Amino acid sequence: MDTQLLISGVIFGLSIGSIFFLLAIGLSLCFGLMRIISLDQLLYYSVGAYLTYTIHVATGNTWLGVLGGMVAAGLVSFGVERFVFLRIYERDITFTMITSFGILFAGIGAIKYIWGLIPRPVPVPIDAQLQILGTGVPLYRLVVIVISFLVYFGIWLFLNRTITGKAIRAGIEDVEHVEGLGINVYKLFTITFIIAGILSGLAGGLHSSLIMVDPQMGLEVLAFVFMVVIIGGLGSIKGTLASAFIVGQVVSLGSLVYAPLAQMAPFATMLLILLIKPTGLYGSKLLKR
Repeated sequence: MDTQLLISGVIFGLSIGSIFFLLAIGLSLCFGLMRIISLDQLLYYSVGAYLTYTIHVATGNTWLGVLGGMVAAGLVSFGVERFVFLRIYERDITFTMITSFGILFAGIGAIKYIWGLIPRPVPVPIDAQLQILGTGVPLYRLVVIVISFLVYFGIWLFLNRTITGKAIRAGIEDVEHVEGLGINVYKLFTITFIIAGILSGLAGGLHSSLIMVDPQMGLEVLAFVFMVVIIGGLGSIKGTLASAFIVGQVVSLGSLVYAPLAQMAPFATMLLILLIKPTGLYGSKLLKR
């Protein structure tokens, strides 16, 4: 493998890992606080991508589309949380997972009805390339990587430097203790759910310029997002970032070595890590409410 191909593969892996992180962080936050597996985050990912496409067609501005997709994803997630999850938070985790899966499929049906079945292209907003060791690297992919790090640090600051964020952190550790302090945990649930939806919409908006926007795009990344959350450790923000880049690199470099490895290698990596550390890289044991 020559140097140029390796550099291109690493950058591709980092950029796809960044998308996985933005998607998986929503699942990780929702599980950490509410103890639900929110597969409907993949719907907000698709909503973000389709709104990016729609706004770009109307205005010619992809970045405005990404912003609009984030807002739309946040609004849809707020509606789902208010009308569905608020009523089932106390139910078993399996029940909430099946419910979220149903929401995802219903949302895919709505997307097909509104936008049709034909894949839609979204132009890359930055055409320039940056030379790294003599290899031309798309600047847009580097921007995606930078955005993912900014999001990570933004979440870290929110959770560690704000009163609401500290309450969410405390709720992740022991939600009953937080309730005992007189804090409205359901308000924290709503805030967390909206943040997760917005980040999923951001993932869809950024990814829309790297792939064709398709009604099934959420289902296509489902397995990878699950692997990221499991490898990193359920509820761990740091673990989600690390595992997202690991999976991204395994997919990218694996495909350069042997194309089927792009699908097989992440599963092998997950199994290997779980054999060594069953709770994931930074995970802790599941706490019962």
